[in-house]
Amino acid sequence: MSDNGGSAVGLFAYETLVHAVAGAMGSVTAMSVFFPLDTAKSRLQVDEKRKSNSTPIILAEIAKEEGLQSLYRGWFPVISSLCCSNFVYFYTFNTLKRLAVSGPGRPGPGKDLLMGVVAGVVNVVLTTPMWVVNTRLKLQGAKFRNEDLQQTQYNGIFDAFSQIIANEGVGTLWNGTLASLILVLNPAMQFMFYEALKRKAGRGGKKISSAEIFVIGAIAKAIATTATYPLQTIQAILRFGQYKGDGKSRVTGSLSNIFSLFMDRIRRNGVLGLYKGLEAKLLQTVLTAALMFVVYEKITSATFRVMGLNKKLKQ
Repeated sequence: MSDNGGSAVGLFAYETLVHAVAGAMGSVTAMSVFFPLDTAKSRLQVDEKRKSNSTPIILAEIAKEEGLQSLYRGWFPVISSLCCSNFVYFYTFNTLKRLAVSGPGRPGPGKDLLMGVVAGVVNVVLTTPMWVVNTRLKLQGAKFRNEDLQQTQYNGIFDAFSQIIANEGVGTLWNGTLASLILVLNPAMQFMFYEALKRKAGRGGKKISSAEIFVIGAIAKAIATTATYPLQTIQAILRFGQYKGDGKSRVTGSLSNIFSLFMDRIRRNGVLGLYKGLEAKLLQTVLTAALMFVVYEKITSATFRVMGLNKKLKQ
């Protein structure tokens, strides 16, 4: 009896770890492929005076003004943050999913949304400092159109951490946390739609193809991104936090500050200003999420098949 209980606990931990590693590897692979689109999105969100809105034109401008390599500026800190972030998210989500399956009731969109929100909160609290640092490193050396933005001088991830703590205080590492906590609805909605569409596609024991996984992942992410994009724009501004003289660099992201940034953006650029960069964001995030889910599903299914985990679970 005790042996069975011990193996069940080990099996539970191992399966969850496989999901977490697969999710991290999937996100790193997908982001690396589509990273220039993320560069274009970041510029459009933070540098509001940039007139070009078309993703190809933005990419061409950046490559011409700053060199082709600038399209991949900040790749390592972004990939490091993304790897840690998705590991935490997938581990937490799949731990909760296992507990929900073993508990009363059937899986459904409501449960998926709740699990996604809890996983998102855990993820935000643990990984926001890494995202603050990578946002600054990614925009370091950029040729801004907005003169209110000031440049940073960091020599890598660890130097960025030490300078931010020394010059701005530890709390700055959690800039934009409130916006990020509200934005846990983005991955939560994404996983809710993904799980619901996947259940529908696999009804009756039907095997879901990689092409179907790609489409399902793309649809789920497109819905979640469009619904939450204005707040993502504010989140990017708060994380960057480098403004000349007006105190915005001290913004920590209270509700009043978030509302103030919303109204300031609308006053300067109209309501559509909140959606500046949406084309680049949708292109990047939808393709990245779709490819991530394909890689994630392939890794998990291959690992479980090789290790005979599915067979053990059924016994």
